[in-house]
Amino acid sequence: MAGTSSTFEILDDRFNECVKTSAQLDKLFEECRWAEGPAYFPAGRYLVWSDIPNDRMLRWDETTGTVGVFRQPSNYSNGNTVDRNGRLITCEHGTRRVTRTEHDGSITVLADRFQGKRLNSPNDVVERSDGSVWFTDPAYGIDGDYEGYRAESEIGGCHVYRIDPVSGECQIVADDFVRPNGLAFSPDERKLYVSDTGASHVPNGPRHIRVFDVSEDGTKLSGGEVFATCTAGSFDGFRLDYAGRIWASADDGVHCYHPDGTLLGKVLVPEAVANVEFGGPRRNRLFICATTSLYAILLPVTGVRR
Repeated sequence: MAGTSSTFEILDDRFNECVKTSAQLDKLFEECRWAEGPAYFPAGRYLVWSDIPNDRMLRWDETTGTVGVFRQPSNYSNGNTVDRNGRLITCEHGTRRVTRTEHDGSITVLADRFQGKRLNSPNDVVERSDGSVWFTDPAYGIDGDYEGYRAESEIGGCHVYRIDPVSGECQIVADDFVRPNGLAFSPDERKLYVSDTGASHVPNGPRHIRVFDVSEDGTKLSGGEVFATCTAGSFDGFRLDYAGRIWASADDGVHCYHPDGTLLGKVLVPEAVANVEFGGPRRNRLFICATTSLYAILLPVTGVRR
């Protein structure tokens, strides 16, 4: 039965199996300017996320509940993910690159150019099980001096890229976006979902998630139909659970979509949400980066294991 509580809005009966209406939305930290890019490290039981305008990355310790600075300056870091070897992969607006933090703390540059031209400002990133790294490259970090450094685009467009795990070559896999933003693979990695937040720059522009088919060899995309259009602001970052449901950021909270495209319900959050991450020992705690704060809520479903 559809309904609304202080924490959830249930729009489809199938959402009832995804939430416990008695669950509490916990505020873990505030004092950010624009919280983004949460990435959970199971081995250390901590979460790292970006506070872009403050040019820092923060770290929340699950065992103590304390928060400290993970890296500052952070080159105006945005999206983050954890690779198969437990290393941090980061999109940096300030240096216009995608980097990997090695276990010894050193930094490896994965991509900063395409065909000799500097990237715009990599935004969000995900790793596929074959070791390839996929990222979006809108121009938000070079549009002004708030989340990076104002500059002209050398590439002249905003695209989705794939970094080959063997050669390290960076290739465009989708070039028909206005502002590609969040991205995530389906549990079987046969589909890639990518949000487009082009409404920020184009009147009546896109505020949707598109879905692509991934080729058998895992190197190309086809299709790209609109999967869902945001009903509150624009979709930014998102994650998938084990059943292929999409948990997407929006202005009024986190919207949960069934793989068939139905909006099942919402986790209501008092601030506009930028990105989410499944974490905790069982990957059933949804961490939510929402404007000035980091929130979390416990769910009866688990995120895709990467």
